[in-house]
Amino acid sequence: MKINQLDLFSGIGGFHLGFERSGFEVNSYFSEVDPHAIAVYKNQFKNSTYVGSVTDVRGEDLPAIDLITFGSPCQDFSLAGKRQGMAGQRSSLILEAIRLIKEKRPRVFIWENVKGTFSSNSGEDFAAILKEFTDIGGYRLEWQLLNTSWFLPQNRERIYLVGYSSEVRGDWTGVFPIGEDSSTTASGEVRQVGTRLDSGGNQPYQQDRVYDSEGIVPALNQGKRDLILKVKSATKSGYEEAVIGDSVNLAQPNSKTRRGRVGKQKAQTLETSCNQAVVGEFQIRRLTPIETERLQGFPDNHT
Repeated sequence: MKINQLDLFSGIGGFHLGFERSGFEVNSYFSEVDPHAIAVYKNQFKNSTYVGSVTDVRGEDLPAIDLITFGSPCQDFSLAGKRQGMAGQRSSLILEAIRLIKEKRPRVFIWENVKGTFSSNSGEDFAAILKEFTDIGGYRLEWQLLNTSWFLPQNRERIYLVGYSSEVRGDWTGVFPIGEDSSTTASGEVRQVGTRLDSGGNQPYQQDRVYDSEGIVPALNQGKRDLILKVKSATKSGYEEAVIGDSVNLAQPNSKTRRGRVGKQKAQTLETSCNQAVVGEFQIRRLTPIETERLQGFPDNHT
């Protein structure tokens, strides 16, 4: 099925790639301001059309759009940020996406954002966003908090909200709920193919799930478990223990209040600051670009 996609705050094209992997032939018009992300998008999706900043995009300049996707800036909603919510300059850009939904009336729109959106300003921000979506008129809404760790070894909780036009005929059973045991089987996608057992037939210390797509396994690294590193953290003991295959967050190394530095056999939420490392055999090293691509579900060398 061919679809025209308006990909707002597009990044390096995660939504575009996901729909291609799901069997759609995607003709995308994408909006982004980061020059590196724009370059990657143009290189990977050569038939795409760049349409500038979201504030400059006008519906009248675009053809009919079937799908609008947007992971609008989330810093003002983030649990780690200043929690300015909808009053924040960056997070208020979601209103530009809502404007374009009104102008183009796509069959479906999908919004992705951080878990903190639920609790920002005691839940009032999320309620305000739902009201804005509802006031568009003619769309049914559903949403769920999902975690990347259900499918890949990265702990990344995100809200996904889907709006689909009530004018589209046919029975709709909904997208959600998606559970932790859900698996993807489309060609080229990461999917669970079994479990790992040690030589004695017992489950190893890593998570027990194994995925295909060029041999990705749940643990970030493999090796002996007898090496234990103590990582400074604001816990009762003053440290967290890390073994081979664990991730270590290197941000604010001298902080006396930071905790949760160690990810047990999975990465913590990846950010562009690249502050994560992995415990290898007798060393701590930063994640490689290919490792971070895999942790995000992208093909090797996508970037």
